[in-house]
Amino acid sequence: QVQLVESGGGLVQAGGSLRLSCAASGRTFSSYVMAWFRQAPGKEREFVGVINWSGASTDYADSVKGRFTISRDNAKNTVYLQMNSLKPEDTAVYYCAADLNAYSGSSYKYDYWGQGTQVTVSS
Repeated sequence: QVQLVESGGGLVQAGGSLRLSCAASGRTFSSYVMAWFRQAPGKEREFVGVINWSGASTDYADSVKGRFTISRDNAKNTVYLQMNSLKPEDTAVYYCAADLNAYSGSSYKYDYWGQGTQVTVSS
């Protein structure tokens, strides 16, 4: 089992950058696929990006491709989401998720979730 805690959210102007962190408990963090999702008010949770256990493979939603980068540091049990060129439509609560098997953009495939961190992008 793994527990996830996100941090790094906040208020930023359009065009700015933020880096989110997701710290995981447990000794087997390096075994997990890690993903980021987001949910804006009144909208369904949507996939942002995913990274495999080693960090060698990543995939992104088209809406963030080229602007967001996922990375991980298995020695620190942490996954990151670097967000650049932020837009007002990126405003949402951002969640990290973990699963031993899923390398997927489908939220239902992930067993473990953090509590979320708010990102607000002003125009």
